[in-house]
This record gives sequence, C-alpha cells and structure tokens, in this order.
Amino acid sequence: QVELAESGGGLVQAGGSLRLACVASGRASIGTTIGWFRQTPGKEREFVAAIDSTGGSTRYADSVKGRFTISRDNAKNTVYLQMNSLKPEDTAVYYCAVDSSWPPRLWTAYGYWGQGTQVTVSA
Repeated sequence: QVELAESGGGLVQAGGSLRLACVASGRASIGTTIGWFRQTPGKEREFVAAIDSTGGSTRYADSVKGRFTISRDNAKNTVYLQMNSLKPEDTAVYYCAVDSSWPPRLWTAYGYWGQGTQVTVSA
C-alpha cells in the first residue's frame, strides 16, 4: 500500500512564501521519484517540480524556476516544496505523486497521489 499526505497549504499574499510537505508511507517511502503538480478548476493537472530518489536531480516547470525549490529528506520520508515570491497565478490545489521512473514523466504516469493541499495567493 502507498500513501501520500500533503500539508502546508494556505492563504498568502503575493510575494510571500509557503513550504509544502509530502509525507510518504508504505512502498512509496524510499527509492522513488516524487513530483509536485497543481490543478485549478477546468484545467489539466500541471507539472511543477520533481526530484529523484536520492535528491541529486531535480526538474522544474519554467513558470516556477528560480522561485520554487524541491528537496527531500529520506530519513523522514518527506519531500518539500519551498515556494517563494508567490504570484496569484500560483493559486491551485497542489498534489504530490509517486513515479518509479526518472527523468519525470507526464502526470498520467504517476501511480499514486495524495489528496492535495490548497494554495491561495492574493493580489
């Protein structure tokens, strides 16, 4: 069984910061690619960032490069998404997900997903 749990979302003003956390348990806890995605109503799920199993390689969407940082602490089975300089267009539900492959693939390839955490950035 694989379980993912996101936390850290909330309401923040533009220019502010949030740190999301994704805690993995079960077979997802070690040795997997973890990706962060986001989705707004009526739109397809969008890739944000991903990190490989060791934390040595990362990928970012162009829209968040230089503002977001993904990291992981395998001892805590946790992946973080530090979000700085937030913009209203970053408003979405953020999900973490597990894949067995690197480099990261389309969101449809990720087999397990958390429930999501809402991030709202006010202008």
